[in-house]
Amino acid sequence: VKEVLAAIPDGATVLDLYAGAGLFALPLALRGHTVVAIEENKAAVADGEGSIRLGRIRDGRCRFIAKRVEMALDAGTRLTARTFDAVVLDAPREGCAPWVLDRVLGEGGPARAVYVSCDPESLARDLARITKRGYAIESMQPVDMFPHTPHIETVVVLRRATR
Repeated sequence: VKEVLAAIPDGATVLDLYAGAGLFALPLALRGHTVVAIEENKAAVADGEGSIRLGRIRDGRCRFIAKRVEMALDAGTRLTARTFDAVVLDAPREGCAPWVLDRVLGEGGPARAVYVSCDPESLARDLARITKRGYAIESMQPVDMFPHTPHIETVVVLRRATR
């Protein structure tokens, strides 16, 4: 969480994809960012909304949308990454669908992206696609969340290199 918070510029509007109960969205909102969090698990969304109330996060600072990321970003919706300064992708183990990456980080995508991955193989595949879409890797920080196992989380900070 500390790595993600440090990567988002002050006052940024943030799109948090695969948000769960708000692991990143809630601390970002507490820091003063305006966050839209997308998560398909309705129980996780309910927990996140409860945390907004318990944490006394100001109205409008964090909003959850209970939909699959793919559905929330569908061409028929008005939600687009272009209206955000930054995006946080806490990708599923298998990584992001290629069209999700293209839709979120394609032409006109946000200036900053933070990709959190728990699988080095899907991370490598997705980063190859992301860097071809005009983003440069600014930093990559592995975080050993599960000592004595082969599992590792990686936080990758990306910036739009081309517009």
